This record gives sequence, structure tokens and C-alpha cells, in this order.
Amino acid sequence: MSVELSLQTPALLFPALSLLILAYTNKFLAIAKLIRNLYSTHKEKPQPHILAQIQSLRTRLGLIRWMQAAGLASNLFCVLTMLFIYLGHQMTAHILFFIAVALLMISLSIAVIETFKSANALNVLLSDLEESEGVARKTMKKLWALPRKVGSWWGKSNS
Repeated sequence: MSVELSLQTPALLFPALSLLILAYTNKFLAIAKLIRNLYSTHKEKPQPHILAQIQSLRTRLGLIRWMQAAGLASNLFCVLTMLFIYLGHQMTAHILFFIAVALLMISLSIAVIETFKSANALNVLLSDLEESEGVARKTMKKLWALPRKVGSWWGKSNS
């Protein structure tokens, strides 16, 4: 059974691929800006956790570059598919379209990995915040308990 591809089939991927590349680019630019800000902060006041954050962001930038590359390659293979459909080479068009869809799946798979890395980085920051908040709560409890203790000590000594 042979299914003939029409020019419309690969053309359906263009809007999705364009939006995907735009989203990847926006993510890349946001992370690049964050790295620049962290770099400036680290230059002013060196802190080891900032270097760890920059390293994590560097890894994420690498993943985003691969996401973009796979997405753009998918777009290229869609164009080639359309060319070979136009030229009447259905078998070659089928192979090229299969490669285009495979590259899109690779791009999306890398996006899932990058999303999990992003969530893990946020979880580390949140746990750090929760730890410092826990310390602050314990300190506040001690500070609130101190006047009561001092008052009870003072009351006992006057009795």
C-alpha cells in the first residue's frame, strides 16, 4: 500500500515548527540574560552558588541549541520533502518526511529533558529558600521566647 504525500502534508508542520523555534529562541535569550546578570553579580561579590547556577544554565543553553538545531533541520527536511513531491519523487519525499518528523520528535524530547533540568534547578533554589526560612523561623521562635523567659526570671527574682 503506497500513500501519496501531497504538498500540504509537510506544509502543515511549518506553523508548528516556526512557533517552536520562536519559543526555543525566547528561552535561549532569557537564559542568556540571566547568565549575564549572574555573571555581573558574581564579579561584584563572588559567591560559589552563583557559579553552580551558571554551570546549570550553561548545560541548559547547550540543550536549547540542540533543540533549535533539530527543529531547524526538521524544517529543512520539510522543505526538501515539498521539493521532491513537486519533482514527482514520492519515495524520496516519504524518506525525507520521515526524517523531518523524527527530527521534530528529537527536538521535543530534548525540550522535555531541558524542562526537567529547569524544574530541578528551581527545586534546588526552593529547598535552599525553605531551609533558610526554617532557620529564620527557629530564630524568631527563640527571640519571641526570650522576653517571656526574661520576664519570668525577673518576676521570680522579685517575688
